[in-house]
Formats: sequence, structure tokens, C-alpha cells
Amino acid sequence: MLLKLFWGIAMLKINDLVVNYGKLRVIKGISLTVGKDSMVAVIGANGSGKTTLLHSISGLLPITSGTILFDGDPIVGLKPHEIVKRGLVQCPEGRYVVSTLSVRENLLLGAFTRKGKIDDELNLVFELFPILARRQKQHAGTLSGGEQQMLAIARTLMARPKLLLLDEVTLGLAPVIVANIHDRLAELRQLGLSILLAEQNVMFALSLADKGYILTSGSIYKEGSAQELRNDKVVREAYLGT
Repeated sequence: MLLKLFWGIAMLKINDLVVNYGKLRVIKGISLTVGKDSMVAVIGANGSGKTTLLHSISGLLPITSGTILFDGDPIVGLKPHEIVKRGLVQCPEGRYVVSTLSVRENLLLGAFTRKGKIDDELNLVFELFPILARRQKQHAGTLSGGEQQMLAIARTLMARPKLLLLDEVTLGLAPVIVANIHDRLAELRQLGLSILLAEQNVMFALSLADKGYILTSGSIYKEGSAQELRNDKVVREAYLGT
């Protein structure tokens, strides 16, 4: 049985967010909310602005205008490590494990903002991803793509997030690995962790999320419950191929 940690309760609220790359407007007035103890999906094609949105929330990109509130407090202008300390942690697209370090050392890096013992977090990630427990001493660069993605997710959990940002966690993975990650994310939801999931894999995202936002060219095209979006004729034709 999975160890249940106290994640805390937090809410993310974004209002009229605008982000420019030079003179190019990439995010065009996005507003969205991730409620307490919920999973929200931001779905859209490659280049729709999903990664830019997550980077802006994490403090990795400056915003042009708008507000971002986390736990009721503004976080715009804070440095990324300061945002992580507040409990908002991103697992980026591309995994970015440190290939020359062991699996265990990569996990310890994820706890860099923590003080005190981290045994509970290690036990949790090893329960979620037993393959990582068996390969603690193995260099991360020798893992398969799917195992590296598991390690990347596990590393973010070491920070004990209140809200987890996930960017394209299924990209380039075999269906059996995608199914495994799907089940692990479902377990995290049952443990009470709030998640904002940015995904091209629409079926994957909507099968997990409570609510979804469809992003097109930096703007919200449609929003609704996951069930509403799955049943929407336009969404099914454009994104689900049915």
C-alpha cells in the first residue's frame, strides 16, 4: 500500500496571462484555475504554447502582464527555486536527468530545497516506481527512455510538491510505458496531489483529469470538464480522430 504523505492544500489561479518572446506574443491572455486536490489538463498540438505556459508559472520565463496566484499569494517575479520552496514543482519536457549521476543521486537532487530527513519521500517514489529502487546505483544515462521519465517524475516528488506541473510526460514513450505512467499518476491523485498536466496525448490527459483546457496558438479555445471535452464533437474530430 502506498505511503500517504501530507502534500498540503494549494490552489493555482492565473488571470489574463500574456507572455512575449521579443515582439512575438506567445501566450495571449490565458486564465485558468487548478483547484485544491484536482488534476487539470492543458491539451493542444505542438507549438500551441503549453510549455511556455508552464515555464511562465515556474518562473523560468518572464511574463509580460497578468497575475499568477499560488496558495493565494502572487508568485510573478519570484525565482524558480523560491517557487519550488512554496510547493510548486515542474517536471519538464525532455526528462533532463543527470546522466552521469546514479538514480539515487538524481532523486536526492530533487530534494535540494528540503531540510531534514527525506526517507518518507524515497519510500514513496520506490513504491510508485519499483524499477528505480532496483537500480538506485545505476547511472541515469543508462536507463531506457521510459525509466528516465519515471525518474524525472520521481525526482519532482522528492520536493514534496503541493502542486505538480507535468510537461509532455508521454512524449516518445511506448504504449506499455504510457499505461504504467498513467496508473502512477492516478495513484498520486488518490494520494491528494494536485496536478497541472500539459499534453499532446489528449486521450491520456482527459482520462486522468477533472477538467481540461484546449490551447490553440497561445489562447484557450475551449474549456470544460474532462467528460464534456471527451464528448464534444469538435474535440473528438480534431484531437481524438473520431
